[in-house]
Amino acid sequence: MRILGIDPGSINCGYGLIEKANLKEIVYLSSGRITVSPKEELPYRIREIFTSLLGIISEHRPDEMVVEKIFFAKGTKSALNLGYIRGVVLLSAALAKIPIYEYSALEVKKAVVGYGKADKSQVKKMVKEILKIDHMLSQDSADAIALALCHANQRMFLINRNSFV
Repeated sequence: MRILGIDPGSINCGYGLIEKANLKEIVYLSSGRITVSPKEELPYRIREIFTSLLGIISEHRPDEMVVEKIFFAKGTKSALNLGYIRGVVLLSAALAKIPIYEYSALEVKKAVVGYGKADKSQVKKMVKEILKIDHMLSQDSADAIALALCHANQRMFLINRNSFV
């Protein structure tokens, strides 16, 4: 079971791919960050993120995708931009016929760190420790991997809970 986590952002969009081989074994496969220029107009940034996501899906063939629920944004414009990017993530999953799930930041932090109000550095550290990753990770990638880990651990309790497809 390959799970692709997506941490949406209109400038930096993180992704992380893991594989759940059995009930106990989770393996890190890949991660990265789609980065677009903030100087580009929003429609061009959306297009770049969308085509990059399609490429990642095509290359890695995930069985399920996970995205973070929106909980707040710094302002109205930020919230709208994040909504557009989430729409692109949902569309890319739907086009590939991949079920997509969502979790709140609180759920992810609790699943990965054991504490729902953990800071980003704690999440990154635990992601690296759990999956024995010895190379640098961007914060966006670490957050995306944490989403995938959260879902991997919740899979056995889900019967299409939170699934969009």
